[in-house]
Amino acid sequence: MASKPSRIRRIRNIGIAAHIDAGKTTVSERILFYTGRIHKTGEVHDGAATMDWMEQERERGITITAAATTCAWKEHEIHLIDTPGHVDFTVEVERSLRVLDGAISVFCAVGGVEPQSETVWRQATRWKVPRLAFVNKMDRIGASFERVVTEMREKLGAHPAPIQIPIGAEDRFEGVIDLVRMEKLTFEGKQGEELVRSPIPEALRGEAEEAKEQLIEALADVDDGIAEAFLGGETIAPERIIEVLRKATCENRLQPVLCGSALRNKGVLALLDAIVDYLPSPVDVPPMLGTHPTTGVAESRPPEIAAPFSALAFKVAMDEGRRHVYLRVYSGRIEPGKEFLNASTGHKEKIARLFKVHANKKERLDEALPGDLVLAAGLRFARTGETLCDEKHPIVFERMDFLKPVISLALEPKQNKDLEKLEESLKKLADEDPTVELRRDEDTGQTLLAAMGELHLEILVERLRTDFGVEVNTGKPSVVFRETIRAEKELEERFERALSEDGEQRIFAAVKVRIRPLERGAGQSFDDARPEDNRTLHVLSDKELEAVRLGSLEALEAGPIDSYPVQDVGITLLAVEKRPQETTEIALRVAAANAVRRAMKEANPTTLSPLMKLEVVVPEPVVGSVVGDLSSRGARIEGVSPEGDRSVVRAIAPLTKMFGYSTALRSMSEGRGTFSMHFSRFDALD
Repeated sequence: MASKPSRIRRIRNIGIAAHIDAGKTTVSERILFYTGRIHKTGEVHDGAATMDWMEQERERGITITAAATTCAWKEHEIHLIDTPGHVDFTVEVERSLRVLDGAISVFCAVGGVEPQSETVWRQATRWKVPRLAFVNKMDRIGASFERVVTEMREKLGAHPAPIQIPIGAEDRFEGVIDLVRMEKLTFEGKQGEELVRSPIPEALRGEAEEAKEQLIEALADVDDGIAEAFLGGETIAPERIIEVLRKATCENRLQPVLCGSALRNKGVLALLDAIVDYLPSPVDVPPMLGTHPTTGVAESRPPEIAAPFSALAFKVAMDEGRRHVYLRVYSGRIEPGKEFLNASTGHKEKIARLFKVHANKKERLDEALPGDLVLAAGLRFARTGETLCDEKHPIVFERMDFLKPVISLALEPKQNKDLEKLEESLKKLADEDPTVELRRDEDTGQTLLAAMGELHLEILVERLRTDFGVEVNTGKPSVVFRETIRAEKELEERFERALSEDGEQRIFAAVKVRIRPLERGAGQSFDDARPEDNRTLHVLSDKELEAVRLGSLEALEAGPIDSYPVQDVGITLLAVEKRPQETTEIALRVAAANAVRRAMKEANPTTLSPLMKLEVVVPEPVVGSVVGDLSSRGARIEGVSPEGDRSVVRAIAPLTKMFGYSTALRSMSEGRGTFSMHFSRFDALD
């Protein structure tokens, strides 16, 4: 049995991510089959994929929630997360990439780099996750390996390094050429379980040698030793190529590219070898960085058992009505029954049980070590993005930021007796998913459920019925708006109240602020720009200044038009006035809030609507109809580009005009059109 430190070096924490329908779940299914984790492959189109275990996933043939599993390949332990491709569930990709050491980006050989592919790639880049690329569906009509590699470079700003080239394409696709060892690879057996290596056919040798030279040139750009050997005309051993390419991949300088057809059982065996050869172990990535929760001093946690325990909660899940939390352990070790600190909240917690997960099945564990992805039961408070650690060595890792929901609907139980049950169920759904928000409409008393899109809302309502046993009536989906200002305004507010009937006890504060519009997406800001004479005459303690800041930002929670949240506003404190014995933190907070509220009313406020980035793929003959329809919906057409016998229409459209678009597109294109839509920004429509 390998020692524990040696085991950590043989762990691969990887995710599979891509645009919807690129074949991620099929790739996952083949990985599980070839590694012996399952003994029969289930297909997505049959509703039988292992990793798509939810009822809603099997009905629709799409992945909704990130599913985790563990399998073994060539004495390595692969922790695998299959993530959703639909943009409504991008939070699942975000929080998975946050804790992974490597990823496989799956691209469709026909569709190429599609919109959600770009989103996923940017997410991985933000978290500095090393990647492999797998060009899937090489057997499909219109497949082009070269086009996908070019689009990776042009659309993603990637540095693709093909280590394979396909042998044939479409119905003539039969295997690949391994450029590292210069061999032909075919995948034999009933389910492609036998990888057969043979010499490269003479007819393909010239193309292979040219592609090999391009690979060596890419490696020469990142390694001086390879550059010298290449310029000297030396033959470079496959082991040396793997060593340099692994280092470049772990440093995010290159992305190895492979190809195949997962559904036809071609290419996934070679992909498994590449996972082991090129993607990092927990030891190969930099130590996890964080800060001390009270001092703010930067600290780090190396992936060592002897280091203080630290882990990140990256997902909350309800299983048979019980709350479970997925953890990525970064350092130290944890056992059931041990108490530790939630450094993000200050709560102490205790793990009751630990599990290794395979989709929706669990296996008990006695301990978790650095690099492990585990499921913990018994955690009452931990939420997505929070840090768990040794109480004597506290640390807080960087939290995750999530998009705000842009669409909502009203809910009410079909039976009044289920009202309390509905509220509890909704809280559990919001606990699981940071992109779900609940609020009560003060005017109607209705409960509003907000999410990332129509499909997201539909799934949540279905889960209320199937997972929690609550039948609900729903109102028509409505859009979540924001407000902002278009002008600058200075204003002073004086707050004074008598606390006693005789008026002798009073509280007082005066605050002068300037508010100004910021560029779209800038959020909110507060700064103190009082002149020196005001600072000297009316000294503010740290707590008093914080009260002014909190009051100012509190005012932005509801705008002057329709009480929507206010964004893209900068607040500057210009002056305060205090009175001895009368000025309190509460008075300063109220005065600041009132000043900002009044100023917003006079700063030309406006409503911001959610704008969506839209990509529509349709047959060439119906492009005109599609463009005309989008224009009538207030969309701004950004471009139309041909892709084979289809065209791609790109546009920015207001979400308010896009309800029911799938039905309209189906009618215009006779069912042959597809589209994807994701949130772009809030902006004014006028």
